[in-house]
Formats: sequence, structure tokens, C-alpha cells
Amino acid sequence: MSDLQQRFEQAQNDVKQLPERPSNMTLLRLYALFKQGSEGDVHGDKPGMTDFVGRYKFEAWETLKGTSQEEAMQKYIELVEELKSGAAS
Repeated sequence: MSDLQQRFEQAQNDVKQLPERPSNMTLLRLYALFKQGSEGDVHGDKPGMTDFVGRYKFEAWETLKGTSQEEAMQKYIELVEELKSGAAS
């Protein structure tokens, strides 16, 4: 397992231990970076108009299309570190 993969997995654990809940926009960013880092480009059907949360998540992930999995993992790790230090919310 690569160092990046290990740090990505550690960040996934760390995000569950944050002292306060991030804003909804930050949660969407975390979700999109996690999905891009773990699965690559968005796939599947876009949720319907009545599934607001699913649609927002899909669209957030879709904005990262073309981003490498390694770059997404690194950005996820950096965002979690910012949240841990209180620099982002």
C-alpha cells in the first residue's frame, strides 16, 4: 500500500473525529474528493429532481471529472488537515 493511500485512509478516520461538524458545502467537497479519490470519475445515473441530497452529491463529484485519483486523495487529505487545525469550516 502506498504512503498516499495510507494517509488517505487515515484522513477518512480523522474526519470522523472532528470536534465540530463542517458546513454543508465543506461536507460536499469532502464527499466529492473522497469519491474521486476512491472510485475515479463520476459514473451512474444522475439522481432525479426530488432527490436533492443525492443530486447535490452527484454534481459535486461531477465537478472533479478528469482529476486524477492521486490528486483527489491529496486534496482530501489537505482539507481534512485544515479542518483538524480549524482553518476551514
